Amino acid sequence: MTVTDDERVDDSAGFGVDSMVGPLRRVAMRRPGAILRADPERWHYAKVIDAEALSAQYQRFVDLVTAHGAEVVWMAEPDADDDLADSIFTYDASFMVAQGAIVLRPGKSLREPEAELHRRFYQDSVPVLGSIEAPGTMEGGDLFWLDPTTLAVGRGFRTNQAGIEQLRVIVEPLGITVEAYDLPYFHGPEACLHLLSVVSPVDRDLALVHAPLMPTALYQRMVDLGYELLHAPPAEFEASLGLNLNVLATGPRRGITVAGFPRTVEVMRAAGCDISVFDGDELCLPCEGGPTCLTRPLLRD
Repeated sequence: MTVTDDERVDDSAGFGVDSMVGPLRRVAMRRPGAILRADPERWHYAKVIDAEALSAQYQRFVDLVTAHGAEVVWMAEPDADDDLADSIFTYDASFMVAQGAIVLRPGKSLREPEAELHRRFYQDSVPVLGSIEAPGTMEGGDLFWLDPTTLAVGRGFRTNQAGIEQLRVIVEPLGITVEAYDLPYFHGPEACLHLLSVVSPVDRDLALVHAPLMPTALYQRMVDLGYELLHAPPAEFEASLGLNLNVLATGPRRGITVAGFPRTVEVMRAAGCDISVFDGDELCLPCEGGPTCLTRPLLRD
């Protein structure tokens, strides 16, 4: 089901996240707004957006999220003056831990105002444990749970060392360890390469990876922790601009991904994963954001 006409989280249903794969119960999303009229050169999109097609694909994705058992809570509705094209990708401007939310500071300058949008969303309903402040930068796509007390963080063009040090100050008193891993240059500072662009957990001991771009130390660390690493087909990684690896886990070995990359889906299904797909050739591929990016998990069991 979805929650409408409310910019805030109803805390009666609870909040808290300490994994990437626990059953997804509640998720914050934001409907398409400025993205429907965005200048692709300014926003680093691959093409001019077909607003009707994007909206239809977005609704199909919402329907899948709810069909997988999650309640959607809507962030503030876009208005005529809202220039936040990327705000549809709600994963990046905040992060949830078991005790509450952390407001981040996106490294893409056009996205900086999204931090205040997320802060207002949590106001009076979810504790805000801290914020990443200048000169620190951090985007949610560079964070994922290795285990319930360990966060892996990618250091690159979107998340810097100052942001990582601030995150440590916020979460270490909560018993959470931060491990930083360097991301490669790849396509440079204008492109979006997050840590979750190269690794996507689909169970507590299983992850889909693109090994050629994965930090070696993280690869070895995950093997040492007992993860089985599924290697996505490199050709589909290139064809999808990395979004074949973008899997929203809605539970252990259960998730949603973008259609059009059947060999990647088969790799996961062969490992026992139940994977749903939706068309994202207008919603996801041109805009460098997949199903994980489109959601901010608020509650996982």
